[in-house]
Amino acid sequence: MSDERLEVGRFGEEVAARYLHDRGFEILDRNWRTGQPRGELDIVARQGGGDLVIVEVKTRRNLVAGDPVGGVTAQKLVKLRRLAHAWLQANPQIRPPGVRFDVIGVLIGQGSTRTQVEHLRGVV
Repeated sequence: MSDERLEVGRFGEEVAARYLHDRGFEILDRNWRTGQPRGELDIVARQGGGDLVIVEVKTRRNLVAGDPVGGVTAQKLVKLRRLAHAWLQANPQIRPPGVRFDVIGVLIGQGSTRTQVEHLRGVV
């Protein structure tokens, strides 16, 4: 992946983490990997000690490639479920009542346009 794409992704994840924090979410983990090339969880969070929230963040600089949240495929959601299970096994002290999967799309503002955040809850 190019340095520019990594930078855009990091920016979007920072925006998403700040957005969640400002809405009362506790960020438990960011960019969590299993140690194998199975993938990564962008953000693992909780709100008010309730369900574990697995957040996939998609960031775009423009809409040429489509809306950011549209970049999350059914295949990606299956992968996120596997990774969430692995995260829970690696963190047995966390025993949430349930697990929810959210997607946050970040569209980076250009010029006088502000960066936009779209939060879809419970996508699975």
